[in-house]
Amino acid sequence: MGIIIWLIVGGVVGWLASIIMRRDAQQGIILNIVVGIIGAMIAGFLFSGGSINGAITLRSFLLSLLGAVILLAIVNLFTRKSIR
Repeated sequence: MGIIIWLIVGGVVGWLASIIMRRDAQQGIILNIVVGIIGAMIAGFLFSGGSINGAITLRSFLLSLLGAVILLAIVNLFTRKSIR
């Protein structure tokens, strides 16, 4: 059951991050899910907001979103030479 929650929440977080970073037209659902899950891992590592297996709270959701935005900003630096 946990993997299904990872996919759903990861997809939503990745989608919101891609809208914030203006990359929504370039990403599909699979990449949104990957960005959301990796963003949650980045946020857990940087902000020690708990593990990815913990309960989904507003704080963990927002930290995951922040991690996904950071990930997309790094990707933008390498692909476009600007954060945008």
